[in-house]
Amino acid sequence: MLDIAICIKRFGRWGGKETYAVEVARNLAQKGHRISVFACLADPDLLEGMTFHKVAACGAFSNVLNTLGFIDATRRIATDGGFDVVHSHERHCCTDVQTLHSFSYLSGMDQYSGLRKIEQKYLSPRSLAYLWLEKRQMRLPWLIAVSSRVAQDIDLHYHRRDKVAVIRPGVDIEAFHPHLVKEGRRKARARLGIGDNELAILFVGSAFKRKGLDRLIRAIAEGMRLLVVGTGDHLSLYKKMVTRHGLSAQVSFSGFIKDVKPYYAAADVVVLPSRSEAFGMSILEAMACGLPTIVSDNAGVADIIADKVNGCLMRDPDTLPDLLKALSDADVRARMGKMARETAQAHSWEKVAAAHEACYRMIASEKAA
Repeated sequence: MLDIAICIKRFGRWGGKETYAVEVARNLAQKGHRISVFACLADPDLLEGMTFHKVAACGAFSNVLNTLGFIDATRRIATDGGFDVVHSHERHCCTDVQTLHSFSYLSGMDQYSGLRKIEQKYLSPRSLAYLWLEKRQMRLPWLIAVSSRVAQDIDLHYHRRDKVAVIRPGVDIEAFHPHLVKEGRRKARARLGIGDNELAILFVGSAFKRKGLDRLIRAIAEGMRLLVVGTGDHLSLYKKMVTRHGLSAQVSFSGFIKDVKPYYAAADVVVLPSRSEAFGMSILEAMACGLPTIVSDNAGVADIIADKVNGCLMRDPDTLPDLLKALSDADVRARMGKMARETAQAHSWEKVAAAHEACYRMIASEKAA
């Protein structure tokens, strides 16, 4: 049995990072490990079998100060807490292991050029703070990357390869199941006003620009319905884009939805045409439901997609209309969805937790040596 400390600002199913931390911690607690959660906020319904320690360091108006405050409030855990493993899901520099849920801050500098790049990299106090912190976190004993893309990113920008474990997010294969679609499809589509012969396309996520919502809107053709779930950036611009393309009757924005499962039930295809994506948990949830998916080939979740077998890889945004047209064939969707479900079953949270357990045992062994 291991004594494990988990550091995360919010412990609950409020986002991909938080869900990842919650599901792994819950599975490890059920296996008998002692789990202590250090967080500013936690959903009490998810803490069964764990010990919660409230961290009073998440109220700063600045994201940088917020992060530094959280580190300061939790850094003594690593040396004074007596834990076998201290694991952070936030930017940190004092733990045994940190999970990298996104690409490096340094890689974000690549989007700038000329004077703008110099300003961001050398003159912005915010950037300087994050880059300083990132250099320190890259020297932590262990790192966990949520995809091979993230591991490649830190190798490219920080030349870090040693003790980097790739442990992808998982999915609840019982909550997200083909029965959800089979049993809830008619009711869900009727509620959303989707016709039997319309191809229902689902987009789930925030950060609309990064996740490529504009690419998807431009690919919507006659006979298709696009369901957008999530609270993204510059919503008014995307609504204007829909109007400009004459798609007002075909595109709906639902905002934040606590339970997205009815939307999976209504969908025929789930699409994530991201410009940059560390993983993409909505795709794995869709696959668990037996739905075909389309995802950018540079997204982390592309690691588990065999093109045209259990999903489709979008290598060029201009090919998206053709990919959607191909998935208008119900037989193609059924065949691809069946393979997608089989893939998802290999990525249950139980298996993700087991991978963490193996990693933790190596970390604990090294500390004890």
